[in-house]
Amino acid sequence: MESKTYMERIGYRGPLRPSVEVLRKLHSRHMLSVPFENLDILLGRPIILSENAFYDKIIKHRRGGFCYELNGSFASLLKKLGFKVSMLSAGVARRGGGFSPDFDHMTLLVQLKEPWLADVGFGDSFTEPKRLDISGLQADQGKDYRLTRKDGWILLSRRTKGDRFWEPQYKFSLTPRKLEDFVPRCRWQQTSPRSHFKKGRLCTRLTPNGRLTLTDTKFIVTRDRKKVERPLKNPEEFTGLLRRHFGIDLS
Repeated sequence: MESKTYMERIGYRGPLRPSVEVLRKLHSRHMLSVPFENLDILLGRPIILSENAFYDKIIKHRRGGFCYELNGSFASLLKKLGFKVSMLSAGVARRGGGFSPDFDHMTLLVQLKEPWLADVGFGDSFTEPKRLDISGLQADQGKDYRLTRKDGWILLSRRTKGDRFWEPQYKFSLTPRKLEDFVPRCRWQQTSPRSHFKKGRLCTRLTPNGRLTLTDTKFIVTRDRKKVERPLKNPEEFTGLLRRHFGIDLS
């Protein structure tokens, strides 16, 4: 892995020695530059869980990916820079209650003087790492996040500022995992008709003042917490918006 090329890809210029400040900046630059997207799954292109495959797709070909790719790639970068990183397995909260199976999501533990939760692969989520050893509120872009421990799990929840209702995001344990541990679930995500990644195309990226989200049917621009949705006129428009706003050319 060429860390210099990686830095160019995410538009980061600054110190690289492991510290909380460097982790914060790398995390937010990654989310501003590398979209969360499932395009290969809908194209029937297999997603390979390997550092070389991540680098080739995300850095060389300037693509995005989903959790295993984005957090797998970010973990490789952090390790190369001298950070102490562990991949963690998570189950994602379901709308009707409960959680998806283990290994449904990959998140990261970065150990500095304190433990930090890093995650550049959960779509519209926190933009900077969160302290793992704090149970109080941690604010991020108009939302509050909190981490609570129960039955050997840690639960990440969030709420919009001013709300009373906490929305569970995912639960995880601190057991370190290897990339190959995620392979069976990654395969399921790509092939099962029940996988939500098979339901339609999605590409979304953080912006300095909001978020851009493109689906098969609509383009959503969120700016200063105001959301504007507009339907796509035809399938060709998807290709144009993908190229213009996300720098992705699938041809």
